[in-house]
Amino acid sequence: MTHNSAFKRNEAVGLDLGWVNQIKVNRNASDRRAASLANRRTVKKEYQAAWLIKALQCIDLTTLGGDDTPGRVERLCMKAMRPLRTDLMEALGVSNLTTGAVCVYHEMITPAAKILQGRLPIAAVSTAFPAGLASMETKVREIELSVAAGATEIDIVITRQHVLMGNWQALYDEMVAYRKACGDAHVKAILATGDLLTLENVAKASWVCMMAGSDFIKTSTGKEGVNATIPVALTMVRTIREYHEQYGFQVGFKPAGGVATSKSALQYLTLMKEELGREWLEPHLFRIGASSLLTDIERQLEHYVTGNYSANHRHAQP
Repeated sequence: MTHNSAFKRNEAVGLDLGWVNQIKVNRNASDRRAASLANRRTVKKEYQAAWLIKALQCIDLTTLGGDDTPGRVERLCMKAMRPLRTDLMEALGVSNLTTGAVCVYHEMITPAAKILQGRLPIAAVSTAFPAGLASMETKVREIELSVAAGATEIDIVITRQHVLMGNWQALYDEMVAYRKACGDAHVKAILATGDLLTLENVAKASWVCMMAGSDFIKTSTGKEGVNATIPVALTMVRTIREYHEQYGFQVGFKPAGGVATSKSALQYLTLMKEELGREWLEPHLFRIGASSLLTDIERQLEHYVTGNYSANHRHAQP
């Protein structure tokens, strides 16, 4: 149960510099569209419960702390496989509910694999995460080691200076090498959009990574000063839509960093549905990189079922 087996992976299509160089983003129009999502009344009652269950299924439940231990990762994995209490699942009429994946550092793949035993994808962050400033040889080897250890998805970080200097060939070559090193493991390209300065840079980097064969594009490491935002997400999902129209490949999207509340998760789900369609609301095309989000979704669903909010301290994990 790692990936949708009928799903056709994105293939490297070649770098079209003519296309990349002409990309423009209308900042005012983007901001207006983003504001329309942020200011809208959200769905209520049973509709909200259904959307929150969908959000839960698309979470990459993440721990990326310098103080991670095998015990913490094992608890995280147990939570990923059983994210809601049995009584709540029964009341909501759902079963076999899991998160989309678990996301960890390389050193924590083995404890994760011990608990998950192939039931959920293991995503490993790689390529000198979060700064990405190691030698190319080191970064490629890190991917290979993580795949060998059992990671089925690799979240790589791009070299930001390639974007900031407009060196699209270097970014493309780097991404092709990462995709090759991943083999059958799916690759998510983290753009670290908070470091890229402009929405045009975000759009161009998205295109280059997709042209190089990235399966997903992801906003952030969660370690930048600014992480996932709606204007950046809008820019990225519109590049995904155009890429699909142009080449026929479906690329996934992952906002990460700062998506901590049910309300913000619903905004991203709404964005995906309106910009890309219902098909993109499945874990093989949409993930939310998060840790505390699951606690908030649990609290909202408990409120829907019982009429009462549970205290945060009752949810020790994650």
